[in-house]
Amino acid sequence: MDAENVQSLVSSMTKKKGGFRACIFVLALITLENIGFVANMSSLVLYFHFVMQFGLSASANTLTNFLGSTFLLTIFGGFISDTYLNRLYTCLSFGILEVLGLLLLFVQADSNKLQPDPCDKSSCVRGGKAVMLYCTIFLLAVGAGGVKGSVAALGADQFDQKDEKEAKALASYFNSYQFSVTIGSIIGVTIVVWVAMNKGWHWGFLISLITTSIGMVVLALGKPFYRLPSQSTSPLVKISQVIVAAIRNRNVPLPENPSELYETDDKDAISHTSQFRLLDKAASVRGGRAASVREERAPDPWKVCTVTQVEEVKILIRMLPIILSTIIMNTCMAQLQTYSVLQGYFMNTHLGSFKVPSASIPVIPLIFMSLLLPVYEFYFVPLARKITGHPTGITQLQRVGIGLVLAIISMAIAGVVEIKRRHKAIEDPLHPISLFWLSFQYGVFGVADMFTVIGLMEFFYREAPKWMRSLSTSFALLSLSLGYFLSTAFVNLVNTVTKKVTPSKQGWLEAPDLNHNKLELFYWFLAILSLLNFANYLFWASWYKYKSTAQDAGTHGRVGRGSSAVAAED
Repeated sequence: MDAENVQSLVSSMTKKKGGFRACIFVLALITLENIGFVANMSSLVLYFHFVMQFGLSASANTLTNFLGSTFLLTIFGGFISDTYLNRLYTCLSFGILEVLGLLLLFVQADSNKLQPDPCDKSSCVRGGKAVMLYCTIFLLAVGAGGVKGSVAALGADQFDQKDEKEAKALASYFNSYQFSVTIGSIIGVTIVVWVAMNKGWHWGFLISLITTSIGMVVLALGKPFYRLPSQSTSPLVKISQVIVAAIRNRNVPLPENPSELYETDDKDAISHTSQFRLLDKAASVRGGRAASVREERAPDPWKVCTVTQVEEVKILIRMLPIILSTIIMNTCMAQLQTYSVLQGYFMNTHLGSFKVPSASIPVIPLIFMSLLLPVYEFYFVPLARKITGHPTGITQLQRVGIGLVLAIISMAIAGVVEIKRRHKAIEDPLHPISLFWLSFQYGVFGVADMFTVIGLMEFFYREAPKWMRSLSTSFALLSLSLGYFLSTAFVNLVNTVTKKVTPSKQGWLEAPDLNHNKLELFYWFLAILSLLNFANYLFWASWYKYKSTAQDAGTHGRVGRGSSAVAAED
């Protein structure tokens, strides 16, 4: 069998794999894993406060630090899956750690001997109990971070962007991804949270343990159907090569014609762009001989890089302001999982004769999302596609922008609702306002999250180089991580500053009684900050050049594979 027939056979076998059939296993894991993860996101602040005996601010900060660490570690998971393990094995390896963390969480919640006694400090957990708690949090953060850092890209890998039909299906995959997250989250914040708060915390954690374990088994069963791209050079190495080559060639003059920069005869090559011209030094050849290179051996990539490799690094640099511009929105999200849950605990949680757990209130935006995602996918996208001609209806950055605007509105509403809640609680403590007043801020933010998260994940996957697609999809979660950490910093900063100017000498969020805090001012502070951040985002979004646009921006020549003369240059 000649080489052409072998290549044809391999191509045929590859096409039999992938697609939505393979994605079913990935989407099943996403649904099952999020049942437990999102339930814990909603209820752990209450578990820390009432079971592990943390103060209000300490409970909120412990949760945001845990979630911030989890989403920060998605970068680690993405790096591992891009470089050392494929995305399937990365998911399964880190999934084992997540299961172990849930097992420890169940054990500690099940035994009173492993829980601290009440005290008058911000944190009462000490000694071995503290070691167990923080080891549990560590395992959960590392495990969940690794899974989330690789699973989205594993599903996206099942579609070939060079195929027109599969390229369109890729956008549908990201909508399906978010829909699966939403369905799992709805189950988590209703059934699991109700069980945890009414039947016992350990039963809720046990359900999370079981669903996550089943999800990992289902993911493993899908192995025969997956397309698993071969491993590439480490993203850090690729980026370092461009930087080192640019420094080495700093004295080489840049050619006036970009076609004189070094490039291979690659059909996937990216056209040269004029931004960050300093990095073009990495593709500069001494003596301007790139166009005449016809030798067999490629140059040392630490001395001369291709235009495509340089442009890929430029794309990553252009992405950075986009990541940073979405952090404030995720700081707002952190409040809905901490202070808004605490608000709900002191409100009327009855729906008729049924008592709704306050930690279940996030189900409202999830229901919005579960209804709006199919509407968006099957009605809005086709209509917008006819108007704009864009394959996904509107661009990914336009979706993110819509989400940022809605986040501003959500925080403004949250401040108004808190004033009403506190006024009623002080005036008539026996008849607090209904928990469902929180649905306004949650509902608006749910729609914001739908636009932003999907837009960011698709944006980073499509724009990033092939050699770091897991890492790039983690960028959306990196923004989430930084938002949680920033929430902790803002809470501490606001308390430090405001206690110096308030008559009570107590910060806005320091009082042990929520009714004596100024939570609405904190919400409005975040709304104003979000408005300023949106103006910043508009600047960077208009400045950004999509990779497809960059490819049409100009042309560059195609030269031979390399040169021994070039390789010999310092």
